[in-house]
Amino acid sequence: MEQPGNFTIAGEDIAPGTSRDVGFLVTTMATGNPSSLDLRVLHGARPGPTVFVSAAIHGDEIIGTAVIQRLAQELDPLALAGTLLLVPVANVFGFMTRTRYLPDRRDLNRSFPGSTGGSLAGQLANIFYREIVGRCELGIDIHSAAIHRYNLPQIRIAAGNARLVELAMAFGAPVIIESPLRDGSLRDLAQKQGVDMLLMEAGEALRFDRLSIETGVAGVERVLAHIGMIEADDGLTTVGIPARANRSVWVRAPRGGVTHRVRKSGDPVRKGDLLACVAGLFGDDAVEMVSPIDGIIIGHATLPVVHQGDALFHIAAIAHPERVGARIDSITDAILASEPEGFAERLLDEDEVV
Repeated sequence: MEQPGNFTIAGEDIAPGTSRDVGFLVTTMATGNPSSLDLRVLHGARPGPTVFVSAAIHGDEIIGTAVIQRLAQELDPLALAGTLLLVPVANVFGFMTRTRYLPDRRDLNRSFPGSTGGSLAGQLANIFYREIVGRCELGIDIHSAAIHRYNLPQIRIAAGNARLVELAMAFGAPVIIESPLRDGSLRDLAQKQGVDMLLMEAGEALRFDRLSIETGVAGVERVLAHIGMIEADDGLTTVGIPARANRSVWVRAPRGGVTHRVRKSGDPVRKGDLLACVAGLFGDDAVEMVSPIDGIIIGHATLPVVHQGDALFHIAAIAHPERVGARIDSITDAILASEPEGFAERLLDEDEVV
């Protein structure tokens, strides 16, 4: 069998079957201290593809950081074919300040491919593009909803790519959404460079939840197994076929006031089903919100206090939503069954999606 050579990155030569933490200097901060883009490289003992998994491109979207922490502890380079680049925090500046953006108020995920002499966001994007994306055949980028919102674990892919459909099905999140690419985004750049990209959306900004983390870890490992980088495993990775959707709708508050939800992310709904009521400060003049389509709720707002026009529910159009709802229940039950007695966190607690 062909033996892989050393993997060279950031001036480091990494031997087959070993791992190493490396960093790329990005800039000096206002204090004069250096700031870097850090990653762990797992260089497999056998030849294979090069894949990256990244998190916190938006600094407050930290679910992926927890997923990558688990992967870093569970995956062994001696049992790996190919090379895995783990980036737990792409936007270290937003991560430290618990915000979406960089100090220059730019969105890193609208700044690709960036430039070596541009803004802080542009320089960071350019390093990520040159040193990570440019080395890989596949990337998995993990996001969450905004603050006060929750996203049901889902995979988003570009339309018209059969390979991405295959990889998304292997990931095994409850729902696959075909969503358009945005100029300057990591997915947009990857497509232009011929790099396949899966984008996972899960959970809420600045919070961890068990369903999102477990789905993320199992999903990444399923994809790695599917492309031959690790041995296939059983468990949560075998809970059925994801639903696919290429259309979704937002349901917005018909008035300002206080919301009382009767549905949450993961719930199947039929057209006309009650989602919530929005009432005044004394509970008067309540207005019902109903689903405009058959589908599955893939996101909801968690903050009960709303203004008229606020997006409160995100619903993916699916022909047989009850099947997806039953599958989500089975995932949740399996995770709860694996927890020690006394674990009481509700996986789909009053969170939301955007």
